[in-house]
Amino acid sequence: MRKLWMYFVILFLSNYSYAQDTSVVYKGMTVTLDEVTVQAKRIGFDVNSFIKRVEDDTTFYRAFKNLRLLGYISDNDIRIYNKKGQIQAFLKSQIQQNMQGRCHTMKVLEENVGGDFYTSKGEYNYYTAELYANLFFTKGTVCADASGEIPEKSGGSMAKHKTQLKKLIFNPGKPVKGVPIVGGKVAIFDPEVRRFYDFSIKSEDYLNVSCYVFSAIAKKNLNIIDRGDVVINELITYFNKENFEIVGRKYSLSYKTLLFDFNVRMNVQMTKQQGLLIPALVTYDGTWDVPFKKRETAVFIAKFHDFKGE
Repeated sequence: MRKLWMYFVILFLSNYSYAQDTSVVYKGMTVTLDEVTVQAKRIGFDVNSFIKRVEDDTTFYRAFKNLRLLGYISDNDIRIYNKKGQIQAFLKSQIQQNMQGRCHTMKVLEENVGGDFYTSKGEYNYYTAELYANLFFTKGTVCADASGEIPEKSGGSMAKHKTQLKKLIFNPGKPVKGVPIVGGKVAIFDPEVRRFYDFSIKSEDYLNVSCYVFSAIAKKNLNIIDRGDVVINELITYFNKENFEIVGRKYSLSYKTLLFDFNVRMNVQMTKQQGLLIPALVTYDGTWDVPFKKRETAVFIAKFHDFKGE
């Protein structure tokens, strides 16, 4: 009887220990762990340090700037849809970027365009297309600094707005100064924002790489007021277990006010080239409506390949 009693005590304690081990508290937020991560934690995986790394990580944004430091070929597919879900304008092209030192030029290898993608003056007729071009296209010879940053030729509100949009899109989870209403609501690690999310870490293979997956997903049971403060619906990042480099990221952002609204989903897959972390695939599916502009619904796919150094 005594042995049986001890067996139940040990079983209870082991189950209790496991239950206690399935989550960690980091800066006041609870992060749920899957079974594989729990086992990794028991043999030395420092979960808190990993979360700190996620919080401070800037390599995702840096990876996009690294595109300016290598030669490559890009396949570009941009489609603009009308209210009926039909393609209203499109651009399909293949572009080659060539490097000379830190300066690069682009050559259009193929281009197929339709609808009113361009204005009569040859300018982009859609802001989504203009933003895409600002991110991935350049004209003439353009030189970047060692970090891949390109000085804006023109100052003013438009250049500042584009920089803010880049940070909002390619550095999700961090506050964006100067963006009214939305800027602070994307800072998912801030105390006032993180309470809206369920956080978790799990182990998963992604693109044939063994990864730790950090997820921040908006709680389903938020009241109407709190739900109105959520901008990032989900942010899922895949980190290589061996070196903690980002392998990929999926995220969804949306917001709606009387003045503007947007709903965007993005997926980014990374590759390592010439010692640099580089986007290999970027997909975008989104709609937005702002004052003095027509609603735009667009899908784009950008693929990067055939990377070369100088």
